[in-house]
Amino acid sequence: MKITATHIGTATVLLEIGGLRLLTDPVFDPAPAEFDYGPVVLRSTKGPAIAAGDLPPVDAVLLSHDEHYDNLDTTGRTLLDGRPVLTTVSGAGRLGGGAVGLAPWETRELAVGGRTLRITGTPGVHGPFGDVTGFVIEEPGEDEALYISGDTVYVDELDEIGRRFTVGTALLHLGAPRIQGFGGGELICMDGAQGAALTRSLGARRVCPIHYASWEHFTEDPSQVTAAFAAEGLAGRLHWLTPGVPEVLV
Repeated sequence: MKITATHIGTATVLLEIGGLRLLTDPVFDPAPAEFDYGPVVLRSTKGPAIAAGDLPPVDAVLLSHDEHYDNLDTTGRTLLDGRPVLTTVSGAGRLGGGAVGLAPWETRELAVGGRTLRITGTPGVHGPFGDVTGFVIEEPGEDEALYISGDTVYVDELDEIGRRFTVGTALLHLGAPRIQGFGGGELICMDGAQGAALTRSLGARRVCPIHYASWEHFTEDPSQVTAAFAAEGLAGRLHWLTPGVPEVLV
């Protein structure tokens, strides 16, 4: 599968697959900024590498969940209008409009302008922070699939992905985010060690880390992620995308 991937920031990636453009978890508000969730305040430290107004036409949005500003912010919400949105079942109910909920292992055909992709929802556990979904994207006629983890820790249910699909490239939400004083300070997405373990389970030949910078609650940087993969003999599978720069992955 040929993929052109542009990492814009956090978990926001512009993907071009099979003639369709997909945008993941759109976050485009200026930084720095604070977002108050009552007992928790999320603080951004860096804005997107590409402004929302500079995006090319987007055919659909893949939204891992709608409840947190580091995955969907105010500007990002404006990009949901007028195009298909695939997200959690609960999120589709909140968003309305063109949003469609995917239960784990549910598959939908995404057809735009005569081009079609198959999108399958995958399980996820985001600590005490509500529902989340990942995605497997398949292009007709291609043997390999693309997996996007969404905001999840590594749980046993994710091992089923490698049994059902041949994953060539995986976009893994890493960064080891922790929010002290809420959820016991436990991981709410994967750290490098969990990412390496999931990579081995998936059998993915390439992993592009995303969701590891631009917010205060991330606790691991690229060097720590790389060290964790190296410890498992998997450093060669890491591929770091340069924010704002399109890269062709084959």
